[in-house]
Amino acid sequence: MQETIRQDVEAIISSNKSLLQKLEGESVLVTGGAGFLGAYFVDVLAAWNDQHATKPCEIHCMDTFITGAPKRLRHLEGDPHFHKLKRSVAEPLPQGLGVSYIVHFASIASPAFYRKYPVETIDSNVAGTRNLLEYASARKAKSMLFLSTSEIYGDPPADRIPTGEIYRGNVSCTGPRACYDESKRLGETLCVNFFRERGARVKIARPFNVYGPGLRLDDKRVIPDMFLGAMMSREITMFSDGTPTRSFCYVSDAISAFLQILLSDYDGEPFNVGNDSEEISMGALAGEIASLFEGSVRITYAMSAERDYLTDNPQRRCPDLSKIRRLLGYQPKVGLKEGLSRLKKWYEDEQGVA
Repeated sequence: MQETIRQDVEAIISSNKSLLQKLEGESVLVTGGAGFLGAYFVDVLAAWNDQHATKPCEIHCMDTFITGAPKRLRHLEGDPHFHKLKRSVAEPLPQGLGVSYIVHFASIASPAFYRKYPVETIDSNVAGTRNLLEYASARKAKSMLFLSTSEIYGDPPADRIPTGEIYRGNVSCTGPRACYDESKRLGETLCVNFFRERGARVKIARPFNVYGPGLRLDDKRVIPDMFLGAMMSREITMFSDGTPTRSFCYVSDAISAFLQILLSDYDGEPFNVGNDSEEISMGALAGEIASLFEGSVRITYAMSAERDYLTDNPQRRCPDLSKIRRLLGYQPKVGLKEGLSRLKKWYEDEQGVA
C-alpha cells in the first residue's frame, strides 16, 4: 500500500475501531471497489482484517474496471479474504455470495465522463441500485449504503446555503448533467421505497466534493485537473471566472462518515457528508495548489473545448452537517491545506517525481 494511503487508512481505523468490530466475521460487498472511494473502503477492511480482527470479514470487490484501476488494489492479490469480481452492478449477483453488508460506490462521478457516457451513468445509478436493493431486501442484508451525491441539490439559492438534507433541489432534468443528478435522485427514491415497502435496511450518503489520494490525475474533476496543470506544465488553466465556490472533504473524513452511516440504525435516512469549515472559490483553490510548488505556477483563464463544461454548474456548494453531527457524532478532521499537501505527495509518488 502506498505510504500516504496507508497513513490515511490507519487514521480511519483509529477513529472507528468500535464500528469496524461489528464487521468481524461478516461478508461485505463493495461495488466500484477499484474506484477512488471504493478502494479506500476496501483498504480499510483489509487492513482491519490484517492488523486487528479476531475473525476476518470477507471482502467482495465488484467493478467493471472501466474507470476503476486494477493496480490500485494490486497489493491485495493473494489475500484469502479479498475476492475480486469483474462484473456490472446491473447484472444479477453471483449465486452463493451471501453478503450481509453492501456498500454501493459504483458510479461514473466525474462530470466530463458522465457527460460522455450518460446512459451508462443512468444504468449504474438506477438499474444497478435496484438490483442491489432487490438482493438486500430478499436476503435481509444487515445494512446497505447507497452513495448519492450533493449534486442532487443542483444549484441552491443563497438562502439554502449551507444546504441541509430537507432541501428538495434545483436541478435540470434535461441538461448535460441530468444523467448523473437525476439518476442519483431516483436512486434515493428507490432506496426509500425499498425501505418502506420491503424492509431494506438501506442508508443514503450525500458526499460534497471528496478528494484525496487515489483520485487520478486524468479524472477531470477540478482538483486533479489543477494538479495536472501545475505538475506537467507549471500552468493551471481556469475554465470559469474563478468565482464559483465549493467545500472540499478529504477522503479519510468521508470514509469515516460512510462507516458511521452504514453501521447506524438510521434506515431510509439521507446524510450529508463533507467539510463545512472552508468554502473556497475556484480562483482561491487554484492559488492554494499553485503555492504548493516551488517556483512559479501560472494561473491562466480560457474557454473549455467542451461545449457543456459550465452548463448547469452550481455557483456555490456547502453542506449543512447538523444532522450527521447530531445523530452520529461526525466531525471532519483534515483541513484543505493539509489534504492538498497529502494529495500532492501521492501524485508525486505515482508520477515518480519529487
